[in-house]
Amino acid sequence: MLPQKYSQLGNDGLLAFVENFLKDHFLPAMFVDYRKCVQQAISSPAAFRPRAHAVPVYNPSVEKGRPVLQGLLATDFLAKEVLGWAQLMPKYATELVEYVQTFLERTYERCRTSFTEAVLEKQSYILIGRTDVESLMRLDPANACLLSSSMLEHNAPDAETVEAEIEMSDLLLSLRPIKQEHLIRDDHKLILLASLSDSLEYLADSIERLGEYFVRPDARLEDKKHTHQRPHHSRTKSALTTSLASLADEYRKLAIDCLKVLRLEMQLETIFHMQEMTNREYLEDQDAEEPDDFVISLTTQITRRDEEMAPFIPELKRNYIFGGICSVAANTSIKALAEMNSINLLGAQQICRNSIALEQALAAIPSIDNEAVQQRLDRVRTYYELLNLPFEALY
Repeated sequence: MLPQKYSQLGNDGLLAFVENFLKDHFLPAMFVDYRKCVQQAISSPAAFRPRAHAVPVYNPSVEKGRPVLQGLLATDFLAKEVLGWAQLMPKYATELVEYVQTFLERTYERCRTSFTEAVLEKQSYILIGRTDVESLMRLDPANACLLSSSMLEHNAPDAETVEAEIEMSDLLLSLRPIKQEHLIRDDHKLILLASLSDSLEYLADSIERLGEYFVRPDARLEDKKHTHQRPHHSRTKSALTTSLASLADEYRKLAIDCLKVLRLEMQLETIFHMQEMTNREYLEDQDAEEPDDFVISLTTQITRRDEEMAPFIPELKRNYIFGGICSVAANTSIKALAEMNSINLLGAQQICRNSIALEQALAAIPSIDNEAVQQRLDRVRTYYELLNLPFEALY
């Protein structure tokens, strides 16, 4: 049954035939089929649509409801399926892992496109590309949670932290007036960014495990190879493992960009609402019982967005997204005094009432450092309460 050139070689001929068939026909056909499956998975309408009925609280286990985006979950499944073939055909493991890398690179490009579509021409996206903004964000202690999954200790902000926060706040305030069309007003896009970030992290972890899987079996087989074969095989394995590690890094960088956009978006939203304090008169004629309308709008938005993102992202990352609001709000409130037309005693009380409402909204977010929030907004209240003191008492 074998072709004539193989039939005369006996068992060796059969082996040569099978190996050539696998290399020249089976593997190329497999690549085409799996590439088509991956393309369908990441191109379907549901591929990058966050789950409508996700679990109420984020769970890190996919089996228990972690809402990884369908397109990325399907890609991960297909990649693992190809690795199953690699286990059955160790001779072609390198080629099969290269296939997986190609699929993952294509999926990454689709993720990048989805990210860009959500943030295109928005101010937060433009800002993360600026070196001065990047430097200030890196100085923020909250940045540590982007590099680690462990909880951060809630320490009182030191002078360096406060200085970095004020610099960032001043930079954002210099962009006023913040216009609505420059913000991501569609909550569905914000949820997509949160879900995309977590899904990218999930796939990055999977890619790292893939790299470990690829190294271990070869390490056991290495001693069985002839000495003259080792250098070539080692270089191939090393290069591919490095490529996978680099690809995992790209996934993580994009996941972090999603979080940075969300953090800046909430800071810009805060300024967008609170810029109404400037160029107005705070001449009230009765005690403040309710915060200003723009503060009610802001706190309602914070609460709603936190609840909507809760199923899609861990508490630590939610803390990062919403944790930049307080310092911006405090700095905006203090700097607004110099730009007000006039203010009286009850007007100062109104601003203090605003800060209390904002503190309550932020304190309701799990993992937020309530002490730091209170400390920053207490500073606002103290600042405006000084207006009630006699001039002589300030000396």
